[in-house]
Amino acid sequence: MTDTNQNDNLINDNGNEEITSSEGVEVIVETIAEEIEAAVEAAPAPEVETPSVEADHEAVVPVAPASHAPRAFVKNERPQRGGPRRDNRGPKREAKPKPEFDQKIVAIRRVTRVTSGGRKFSFAVAVIAGDRKGRIGFGTGKGLDTAMAVDKAYKKAKANMIRLPLTKTGTIPHEVSAKYSSAQVELRPAPGKGIVAGSSVRDVIEIAGIKDIIGKLRSGTKNRMNNAKVVIKALSTLSATKKIKHTK
Repeated sequence: MTDTNQNDNLINDNGNEEITSSEGVEVIVETIAEEIEAAVEAAPAPEVETPSVEADHEAVVPVAPASHAPRAFVKNERPQRGGPRRDNRGPKREAKPKPEFDQKIVAIRRVTRVTSGGRKFSFAVAVIAGDRKGRIGFGTGKGLDTAMAVDKAYKKAKANMIRLPLTKTGTIPHEVSAKYSSAQVELRPAPGKGIVAGSSVRDVIEIAGIKDIIGKLRSGTKNRMNNAKVVIKALSTLSATKKIKHTK
């Protein structure tokens, strides 16, 4: 009996303890709730900012990020390639003046001379010069190189210059013919046909500036120098007083 009473007392004691602890928790919760409500009521009301009129009219300027900002141009100061410019190397070369007459090499050959010391080579050149306006000349020159020979021949051609009595249309006034060594030529005007000639005859006619002409070589020689000489000889016999004889 004693053990049964003791267990009942323990059960009653535990039950009382559980009831007491639950009531305490409810009291604490109510107290915290009351404190929260009191704090909310005591807190001041939040201030609401009213939008100003000036702020509405202010333009908002977008600011570009730093990655899209324009890059400043910086000149690359690397050394110049190829050395200094031509202006810093000295005065410029003066342009060569245009020659007074046009020239054309008709024939060029190499001459060999045998001496006791061996063979010596030189060059012989035949040149025609003219202004393409009715003046023509022929000259020959010799030299150790072609440049020297051409220069001598050009000077002689200028010294032997003749003026041709051409018509207003640029052709010869009448038919002419001439013979030099084994070369023989005939020249006659041909209005509207242009230059009908070949070989050295055409070269002389073009340098002289003659138009509408027919030139024929009546010889079988192929010596270009003699052919050029015979054409100039025939042109030198032209006379401005003779009438033009048209031929087909």
